[in-house]
This record gives sequence, structure tokens and C-alpha cells, in this order.
Amino acid sequence: MNTAGHSEATVRRGLELTPFRGLRYDPDRVGSLAAVTSPPYDVVVRPDGLHHLQSADPHNIVRLILPQAGTPSARNEQAADTLRRWLAEGILAADPEPCLYVYEQRDGDGMLQRGVIGTLLVSEPAEGVVLPHEDVMPPVVADRAALMRATRANLEPLLLTYRGNGSAAEIVERTVERPPLLATTTEDGFHHRLWAVTDPTDLAGIQSELAQEQALIADGHHRWATYRQLRAEHPSPSPWDHGLVLLVDTARYPLRVRAIHRLLHGLPVADALAAVNGLFRVRRLDVPLPEALETLADAACAGNAFLLAGDGAFHLLDHPDPDLLARTIPEDRPAAWRSLDATVLHATLLDHVWHIPEDSPAHIAYIHDTAATVEKAERDGGTAVLMHPVREEVVRDLARQGVTMPRKSTSFGPKPASGLVLRALEV
Repeated sequence: MNTAGHSEATVRRGLELTPFRGLRYDPDRVGSLAAVTSPPYDVVVRPDGLHHLQSADPHNIVRLILPQAGTPSARNEQAADTLRRWLAEGILAADPEPCLYVYEQRDGDGMLQRGVIGTLLVSEPAEGVVLPHEDVMPPVVADRAALMRATRANLEPLLLTYRGNGSAAEIVERTVERPPLLATTTEDGFHHRLWAVTDPTDLAGIQSELAQEQALIADGHHRWATYRQLRAEHPSPSPWDHGLVLLVDTARYPLRVRAIHRLLHGLPVADALAAVNGLFRVRRLDVPLPEALETLADAACAGNAFLLAGDGAFHLLDHPDPDLLARTIPEDRPAAWRSLDATVLHATLLDHVWHIPEDSPAHIAYIHDTAATVEKAERDGGTAVLMHPVREEVVRDLARQGVTMPRKSTSFGPKPASGLVLRALEV
């Protein structure tokens, strides 16, 4: 990430991306490529979205990334058995030679994203090569690590961004002029295409640019933390030294940044509002969801603001009491971090006002889909907390300072579809 004031000496080395033999579905052995894909594991809305994906095709990738069984160990063994069976039956097959993959996503609204999928040498945050911007939840890392150990595979790429000099992007754009390995349209309206890059000159050109760059984790903090843990467990050199990633040059292909919402189980909206009375300004909004989100966006321009939902209406929380913020928000972080909505939500509302543990699935869920968050709150009698997205430049600035944001603060996208290309460590 070339930025003014970021010296060459700060980055000891850049991104080391390696070709690999990807595992891909045989289109003749499945109903359709679209029917076997899934959003990333943490975006699947459970249980409804999970059941929908399972019924879409018996070979949907969700059976690997979110296996269902009575215990964690049974789930992981089930995923490993499923992967072995699909490989033996030819449902999934390895490409004939190692390559990098150019991956394109396009929607009907003019969104176009292109990047390169490969295996990236895993590094620690202190090395300044791959920059995290969010904290992680240790139980989630442990869960993903157990799944990867059992399957000995990277089942879905995480999303990294960098700001390149354009040389790799030129190779990408030349590559997409050729017929793709696969093309499919998923039910969300996104068109997906994938190409293999095997030419030694093109591979060297991509690797050369990346070797000068650092990347920001846009999506996949828990999987990156899992890669780091698994690398530490295995003496180097080993296949665990690398992890599957999609790298997008946002100088050429800017990403969208959206919010991740919270669903508070067991906290009715009336109780949530009673607890904030006198601490925030509260306004009831009897309007449709799009209008309520517009009101939230306007309020967020002036300061911290949240929308609560779950009782058939929307309630705007803004203008927090300055004394409350001074008492509850740590002072040992930059002002940009202290003023984040996610910081105020976690340090002030969840911890101090509502007394909800942020890492307990029994108390809180993190959901990307806005309407689904509201619907689940109304159905379950909980409270949906809708967030306004943070600006990308704020994320990058904090990451460069080595400051992580509260967990699940942002949703960069579009996210790569899971199931288009996988990596088995033994292939």
C-alpha cells in the first residue's frame, strides 16, 4: 500500500503470493456452479440461509464450511469425510498445474471487482505486511482452525486489498479478454468469472508488484488469525506457511464498505430503550427501513448514532451524553478510534449500559444483511442494532497505526463467493 510518509524501511518485505493447483467443481457433476456456491461462512444467515443453501444442491460448499453435526469434532470430521468423498468421486478436482487465478465479480449496478487468488505467505502483524483492522474472537479462530486441521484445506479465500502501481492490474485486464475457466451468476445477481494465469512472465509480473506492497485485511480476520495459528503449529517449511487469499488492487477496483449489524438475543427493545433513557437522545421513527437508514446516515454525520429495531418501529439513538463517553471509552487510543460508532457500541452500550458480553453467541449475533437482522429481532423478541458504515480511509489510517477496531466493525465487499476455487494442502 503505497502511501505518503510510509517509508520503504518500514516494510521489511512485501506480499509473497504463490501459484497453487486449485480444487474446482466439475460442472458436469453438479446441478450448476451457482447452486454449489455460498457466501463466506460468517455471512450465511443461520438457520434460514444455511437450510436454503443445503437444499440448493447436495454438493453445496456450505456442507464443508458450515458442517452440521451434534458436536464440534463430529462437524469437522463430517466436513473432512465429505471433502474426501467429493474428491474420490470427482465432484471436486485439482487443476492440472499450479496457477494464480484472476477472479471477477460484476453486478447489475455497475459494480466491477477484479483480483488475483493465490496462496500468500503468512506473516505476523508486527511485520507490517498484512494489516488487520479488527479484533477477533478466539472461539471463532479455534473453530476455524479445527475445521482446517480436519480437512487439511483452505475452503474459501479471504479478501485482502492493496493499492498497486498498475502493472499487475494490466495483466489482470489482459487476462479477462480470454475465455474464462468458469462463469456463473449467483442468486444475488452477481456475475462471477475465473481465469487461470500460468504464463511465467505474467506470474512474475504479478508477484513482482506484490513484493513491493502491503495489504489490508478487508474480510477474513478470523481466517487470517487461523492461518497464523496453524503456521505456528507446524515447523516450517510446510503447506501451512501459506493461506488462500483474494488480493484486490483498490486503486483500480474500489470496494464497497458496509456495516455489520448486531442482534441482541433476550433483550427486548423496550428494555434496551429504558436503559439508554437520559444517556442518548431517542427518537421513534415510524417509517420503512430505507427511510430509517437515511435518517441514521444523516445523524451519523454529526456524531455517534444507532438504529434499534425489533418492535415494529425504528428508534434512533444519537447525541450520547459526553460524560458517559468520557467514563466508558478507553483514553489510550487515537481520537479516530475513540469516536467510532463500533467503539461506542461495544465500550459504552454493550459493556456499560446493557451488560451484554460481545463474544457470547447466546447473547449477540453479528449479521451483515440489514433486513434479516430486523426480521430476526422481530421474530425472536430481541433487539436489532443497525450501524452506519465507517469510511474506508478511517479503516486504513487506523490499520497503518497498528490500531485495531472493535470486532465486526466493517463489511468490505463484494466478498468472494465460496466454492469457486478451494485449496487442498496435499495437492
